[in-house]
Amino acid sequence: MSDEQIQNVNQKQNWHQKHQSNMTFGQKIADNLANGMGSWTFIIIQTILVVLWMTFNLIAYINHWDPYPFILLNLLFSTQAAYAAPIIMMSQNRQNERDRLQAQEDFLTNVNAKKEIEELQKILGQD
Repeated sequence: MSDEQIQNVNQKQNWHQKHQSNMTFGQKIADNLANGMGSWTFIIIQTILVVLWMTFNLIAYINHWDPYPFILLNLLFSTQAAYAAPIIMMSQNRQNERDRLQAQEDFLTNVNAKKEIEELQKILGQD
């Protein structure tokens, strides 16, 4: 590769960098929330909180803030699901967009590689 070609490669952003730089603030928040909610850390913390909620409500002698059957807890889960589902879907749509961009870039790379290989074969065939 010549120095000029190396400079051109260094100046160009790859598909991932282009996608990241074009994301809006809301899209970044949605992706971060989807990543967090899809993690083992989130599941473990939520499980601990639910067990504590239920335990404290069952053993409390006075002032059960959410007595069995835990209607307030169910409301909290419903609210969480109502907000989580669209956020996760937005993040998945962006992932699909990233996958399409990557496939396009891979295709272009393959086409360029094929052209270079054909040129090399012509050069080697001339000797």
